[in-house]
Amino acid sequence: MDRMLYVAMTGAKQTMYAQAVNNNNLANANTHGFRQSLAYAYTEPLRGPVYDSRDYVQVADEVIDFCKGAMQATGRDLDIAIQGDGLLAVQAEDGTEGYTRAGDLHIDAQGIMRLGNGLTVLGDGGPISIPPAESILIGADGTVTIRPLGGAPQGLAAIERLRLVNPPTQDLIRSEDGLFRRRDGDPAPADANVRVASGMLETSNVNTVGALTRMMELTRHYETQVKMMSTADNLGKTNNRLLGIS
Repeated sequence: MDRMLYVAMTGAKQTMYAQAVNNNNLANANTHGFRQSLAYAYTEPLRGPVYDSRDYVQVADEVIDFCKGAMQATGRDLDIAIQGDGLLAVQAEDGTEGYTRAGDLHIDAQGIMRLGNGLTVLGDGGPISIPPAESILIGADGTVTIRPLGGAPQGLAAIERLRLVNPPTQDLIRSEDGLFRRRDGDPAPADANVRVASGMLETSNVNTVGALTRMMELTRHYETQVKMMSTADNLGKTNNRLLGIS
């Protein structure tokens, strides 16, 4: 019965992992620019001296779905959405460079440009600092332009350019802080071809109906695995009684 028990156990364990991934997707269904994760499982045979005796369930590395989210018009000058492929560089809490598709920007009391979650937005020259201004505009190439306080309507000044990158998606991983980083840990080079749309935000690419359906499906899978473990335990107890083992 140990074979049946351990095979069911590995299935239940990986189903719980898949459920956690799915729950995280659902929790971020309203997070701007979020990319859902996909959990894949495969069977790995237990190698024996003569032949493979059983197959255990294994989970593959996390796969990130980079399909685009929908564009949502906000009319706010500091909201941006990346058009097509590309990512916005920000400074993580540990000081390293990370990447995101979120674009809900704002200027704090010190004039530093930040995301809605408080992370510092990076430009080609480092953190972007905005002097007092009548208005702030972000161009399609990421150039940040301001009209200084008291300046003429046509007196615009380019301050900085958003650091936009476009590394291959297969080279990206998602860190525990939710930001994307390259697998090798090196910063991605800036890409002048990445374009942004001002006054727009990109929604999450999570399909809530599909995720809820997936949650119920995984729950049924887990219950099936637990029933198999219970059955294996009962069969073992029955065998012990038949053999007269207390």
